[in-house]
Amino acid sequence: MNAIVDIAGKQFQVQAGDNIHVPSISSKEGKKIIFENILLINDGKSIVVGKPNIKGAVVNATVLNHGRDKKVIVFKKKRRKGYRVKNGHRQGFTEVQIDSIKLSTTSKKKPTKSKVEKPVVKEKTKE
Repeated sequence: MNAIVDIAGKQFQVQAGDNIHVPSISSKEGKKIIFENILLINDGKSIVVGKPNIKGAVVNATVLNHGRDKKVIVFKKKRRKGYRVKNGHRQGFTEVQIDSIKLSTTSKKKPTKSKVEKPVVKEKTKE
């Protein structure tokens, strides 16, 4: 079962058992967390898409550790002016293990046949 989860403004495709790096979350290592912003779930038979989120769907995860990514160099230069600035930045992350993906049975909607209605046309009367 796959899911697309919105975590801190970024979207991640996850499966049960995956380890992913997400933007820093303020929770301690070993703590269980729940993500409720589920955008899509694919269980192999059907695909459920949210508008924008799927109600009743949750992804359970465990915080493994916190860390910092590789350094990103930011270099600015204006030619012929003697202006050069070099800065570095390391973004913090949290490593999370996905434990389970759950979809409540009430959130699945059966497709309904849409009735095509004829447009109502009003006759113009000359007066």
